[in-house]
Amino acid sequence: MRIGMLTEGGYPYVNGEAGLWCDRLVRGLEQHEFDIYALATSQEQEDAGWLELPPQVMRVRTAPMWAAGSESGARDGVFGRRARRRFAALYRELVEAVVSAGSTSDDLGLSEADRFANALYGLAELARDEGGLGVSLRSEAAVRILERACRAPGALRAVRAARVPDLLSFAAHVERELRPLSLDWYEDGSGFDASASASASTSNLASGHSAGSVSVAVAGSAAGEASGVGAGAGAGSVSGASASTSGLSSGSSSPSSSSVSSGSASGFSAGLSGGGGLASVDLCHAASGGAAALPGLIAKHFYGVPLLVTEYGVQLRARYIAAGDAELSAPVRALLAAFHGRLAAEVYRQAAVITPGNVHARRWQERCGADRAKLRTIHPGMEAGHFAEVGEREGPGDPDTLVWVGRIDPSKDLISLLHAFSEIRKEEPKARLRIVGVPEAGSVPGAGAGAGAGLVDGGGWPADGFVSGRATGGHGGGGADASDLTADREAALYLGHCKALAAQLFPDEAEGMHAVGENPVSFEELGAPEAPDLADVYGSCGVVVLSSVVEGFPMSLVEAMFCGRATVSTDAGAVVEVIGGTGLVVPPRNPRALAEACVALLRDPARRERLGAAARARALELFTAEQNIAAFHGIYLEIVSRCPVRRDVVDDAGAPLPFAYPPEAHVPGRWTTQSTGDRGGAWLAGRSGGAAGTSWGADGGAREQLAGMTQGCGEADG
Repeated sequence: MRIGMLTEGGYPYVNGEAGLWCDRLVRGLEQHEFDIYALATSQEQEDAGWLELPPQVMRVRTAPMWAAGSESGARDGVFGRRARRRFAALYRELVEAVVSAGSTSDDLGLSEADRFANALYGLAELARDEGGLGVSLRSEAAVRILERACRAPGALRAVRAARVPDLLSFAAHVERELRPLSLDWYEDGSGFDASASASASTSNLASGHSAGSVSVAVAGSAAGEASGVGAGAGAGSVSGASASTSGLSSGSSSPSSSSVSSGSASGFSAGLSGGGGLASVDLCHAASGGAAALPGLIAKHFYGVPLLVTEYGVQLRARYIAAGDAELSAPVRALLAAFHGRLAAEVYRQAAVITPGNVHARRWQERCGADRAKLRTIHPGMEAGHFAEVGEREGPGDPDTLVWVGRIDPSKDLISLLHAFSEIRKEEPKARLRIVGVPEAGSVPGAGAGAGAGLVDGGGWPADGFVSGRATGGHGGGGADASDLTADREAALYLGHCKALAAQLFPDEAEGMHAVGENPVSFEELGAPEAPDLADVYGSCGVVVLSSVVEGFPMSLVEAMFCGRATVSTDAGAVVEVIGGTGLVVPPRNPRALAEACVALLRDPARRERLGAAARARALELFTAEQNIAAFHGIYLEIVSRCPVRRDVVDDAGAPLPFAYPPEAHVPGRWTTQSTGDRGGAWLAGRSGGAAGTSWGADGGAREQLAGMTQGCGEADG
């Protein structure tokens, strides 16, 4: 089948969020074909280039979300009088649904959700008909509509005091979030010419430069892709694209180039009614919620393409945290929270299946409106081989050594760990503590195949609470985001504070007056001579410690479990879900409890060995990359069998194309029967808007139908 992979700030970029996870998934499902649709979040990300793409990636299209509106690659339509009136009505419906999002009435809340959804799809249809929304969303008329909505009776109390700068800030944010509506990712108006695309897309795949990536995203035809100039690109995009095209020969290796020219996918795209965009895929898979899932919503609404949403870090929660950390006024924070809440609810409502990475993310999704019947918990997977080798070695590591591994920042609460270690030293004077800092993913030189999967907490997928810098900041000219620089500065200050505390708690010890003292606490960095390899770091200790107060999916614990090491952790995020009964868990911010648990394991070698063996068996059963890939493969087949996309497929001569549908679409059963006028089949319930009119007119029946149809998407995780 053909999968449309939707990412925001992620795959295929080298330093992209969730890049390693997406790369493993695409490479593991080599029997399928993938089209990648990526939203870039910074100039720095685009300059870093792309990962080497496997042959099953048939097409890559990108768009910069960080750029100014006229340079973003989104089309800007020039509206006539009728189109302006239509835009004003739809935008008014959208913002009124947002500012009234604080209602506690279920019936009113559902009607407002439908208003938001129908306005969203109406704007998408307007963008398709008129050539884009960028100019209108940035116009004074849009700001005035927003102002009237905020001043109207029934609006959220927090937004009534919004001033002009607040309204401008929120309007700019909405324009950036809705840019996917104006992209030409859905249909190729001039058709997709396989012969022309073979050489043209070679430059796009081989390049990975920012300007070339921008031009790929806006290319509406094969000729556009070949020249590197998009239909709606600005002058800056044109010049950069030409430079990228001129440097084709030095782009990337030939496998990436040849993968585009493979005839199967190109020929298939040529015969699809609706072109070679998202309208032609069998399934859209969004690697996160929010803007990444928005193209999937449009493909679902207009073309009946089913949508799968994966969230290892809940996007809405990340937006809340980012808005709180940014220097934003209360009205802007309230507007952002309401907008993202409405968008998340619509994504969850239209998704065929939602796959959280842990129970913590699952609870957030349910709280934000996700139907429990659609949720399937799929734990992140990682390459276990490099770490499992350590677990197979005979003999444990140093029984007196404790190891902490992770990205050093205040949420890891190393202060409590150091105070706990001072208590441990009173009971076990020979104990030592190694604190090994791990840089961001992709920045560790010489990381092995196994270690590369877990370089950061979250190991190639977004840590819970992560959000890209553009969530609350301006777009500017790219480069490192101010919030990222602030975070790096805070992390450096926190590391210095921890080192000073360690020096104060543990003065250097020396055996004699002429010997050199040595501190029992060492601060190391992965890749340095003392810690060249992550697996060997785990293998050198008897106990692995995690002291976090905020945690997503604790990859450091999974790595330690693969290595067969006993663990002591604080109860944060998905720690209990990962550990099960194979380690000790204590309350966060409790140094005494942490110290007592560590001392108990240091004094009991048999218990350490027993817990380590159980942890290794649990990790090999639940958290391998093979398990993750197999789970998604099964979900792909299930969604395509229950939600087949019905479209007329012909070859170049106009004759019906045999084997155009995957065999799963022909499985007999009531769920594959097609209702009149619905190309998506009866299982595609809850579609709002479109030619049939508003969704709330038949919303009750749709919900009733959904309850019966989602029984096949029940719990997979018990």
